[in-house]
Amino acid sequence: MKGTVMSGMRPTGRLHIGHLSVLHNWVRLQEEYRCFFVIVDWHALTTSFDETEGIKENVREMFLDWLSVGLDPGRSAIFVQSQVKEHAELHLLLSMVTPVSWLERCPTYKEQIAELGREGKDISTYGFLGYPLLMAADILVYRADTVPVGRDQLPHLELCREVARRFNYLYGVRLLPEPQALLSSVPVVPGIDGRKMSKSYHNYIGLTDSPEEIRSKVRMMITDPARIRKTDAGHPEVCTVFTYQGLFNPQEVPRIEDECRRGAIGCVACKALLAERLVEGLRPVWEKRQQLAARPDDLADMLEEGARRGRAAASQTMVAVREAMRILP
Repeated sequence: MKGTVMSGMRPTGRLHIGHLSVLHNWVRLQEEYRCFFVIVDWHALTTSFDETEGIKENVREMFLDWLSVGLDPGRSAIFVQSQVKEHAELHLLLSMVTPVSWLERCPTYKEQIAELGREGKDISTYGFLGYPLLMAADILVYRADTVPVGRDQLPHLELCREVARRFNYLYGVRLLPEPQALLSSVPVVPGIDGRKMSKSYHNYIGLTDSPEEIRSKVRMMITDPARIRKTDAGHPEVCTVFTYQGLFNPQEVPRIEDECRRGAIGCVACKALLAERLVEGLRPVWEKRQQLAARPDDLADMLEEGARRGRAAASQTMVAVREAMRILP
């Protein structure tokens, strides 16, 4: 094994096809690393503390999605954050040594407060301020040395490294590693309207969407606005449908681009080709998901076993942390 990986997702809603590349990367990582993949339900509370009714169901749906795409509980520890209380304990202890200014300078802090404030939601809470520190605790409690992240998460990972350095310096130990980013070339999947894919924009294609829902959404996709007739020369570089073809139907891209530029294929036919490619690509996921959903007791056992493995690793770290800080075991 190359090392230890920790990563997670917030259960704030159904997953969409923009998450597929991240999940496929995790599937590859579990072949080479000791992996902890965590459904971080406490993180969901940082922005949804007043809308908690859907979190439990979202946890179940996310776990099903992860397994359906190929995550293997036999290879990786997969569990729910709140079922491993050591996350909370380490977060509390690290909060004693972390300067508030370190948290306030995180670039997403003021941006998200302002963005959600415009929507009438106040998240200027202690929990939201400490979000990056809880993320650091999630990573450090497993002494993970590798974290797959996008570039937008690099400031949070740098904070994690700073906290680990400060802890080790204050207590004269070399206990907490400084985890390194594993930057993946995860492509950005636009929404069907060309904007960022987001549940709040209602412009996404969900992993659990039916074939007819997928076909309907693809038909609504934005194409080349300058193209009026099928025989008009197209400009695929400005077309959302062509972007999707490159992501989900790459083998056909050269032909599609050539025919589009020559006016030999119309937007309707191009959309139909994409829709069928998406339907066929997701079919194995749907089929596996249906089989798993019919075994609720097995799903609960898998999550409990994952939590047991998480607690076993995290408790070892906490014994060493308490010893370093000279507090009661």
